[in-house]
Amino acid sequence: MASPNRIPEIRKDTVNNRWVIFSPARSRRPSDFKSKSNLINPTSQPECPFCIGHEHECAPEIFRVPASGPDWRIRVIQNLYPALSRDLESSGELAGRPGGGSVALSGFGFHDVVIESPVHAVHLPDLDPVKIGDVFMAYKKRIEQLQCHDSIQYVQIFKNHGASAGASMSHSHSQMIALPVVPPTVSTRLDSMKEYFGQTGKCSLCEIRFDALLIDESIHFISISPFAATFPFEIWIIPRYHSSHFHELDGVKAIDLGRLLKLTLRKMNVQLNSPPFNFMIQSPPLQVSPTQLPYTHWFLQIVPQLSVVGGFEMGTGCYINPVFPEDAAKLLREVSISS
Repeated sequence: MASPNRIPEIRKDTVNNRWVIFSPARSRRPSDFKSKSNLINPTSQPECPFCIGHEHECAPEIFRVPASGPDWRIRVIQNLYPALSRDLESSGELAGRPGGGSVALSGFGFHDVVIESPVHAVHLPDLDPVKIGDVFMAYKKRIEQLQCHDSIQYVQIFKNHGASAGASMSHSHSQMIALPVVPPTVSTRLDSMKEYFGQTGKCSLCEIRFDALLIDESIHFISISPFAATFPFEIWIIPRYHSSHFHELDGVKAIDLGRLLKLTLRKMNVQLNSPPFNFMIQSPPLQVSPTQLPYTHWFLQIVPQLSVVGGFEMGTGCYINPVFPEDAAKLLREVSISS
């Protein structure tokens, strides 16, 4: 329960260069934050194009795990309704069209889907850590393939779980979008981490003090509620030791990350009534200089969908969070999960 003496605070997120207002007066007790879940009912759609045996209904496959045979565990496919076109690169039509201060580029890029299980009703936290680790290694393999395209600068990995989190399919899957530009939030994060490194000579994520913010930890990772969490019950899973890019992940660390992600999602589901959520793997641009490596550090961000972004947030880029991270971390840390 939140302390009755809590007063509002404005905290600086030094990783994302963002201010967050913590306003306990706008909230009930943190323990009362339960999702009015609107998850798509998996039993209402027992089979779909992502299910095993329905491969012909999907967009073209890029690869599968295992690499051959009908009994796959993971498939990476093209998105049937891509945000960008992978067919524009050969035309060379990346010419800018300046006008009135605006610039337009042709919509080249890659938009892929990672089907995490062949079984419709099996969700990511239902998988064992090794199989979740296989999903991470599939992400890594696809990033390494996308690196071969010189014009691709950034790859965003994300998962939308639940209708209000943006999922149109209930079958467990995640997505990858490869861009020919570096998104502004990524550039801002890179600049902010550079500023901290310039002031301290240290990586801002390596230096996080997580005593009251810690949720769980494993051999290679920690899960925390960040000091200036943008959203209620936001969670970061961070490599304990400095790691610049997600695709540096190896098989052992992938399983360890799978184990911690599984535990974290199960705790979140118990405490918050299985909320819709998004997770994003926040990694730097594919090409960074050797001088940038000491302060670039990837992490996995989980955002349960418990609140609505309003006009103040959209107008200022400054968010109001009714739950102090220390309270969120305590409630999640104390959830008991049977193995």
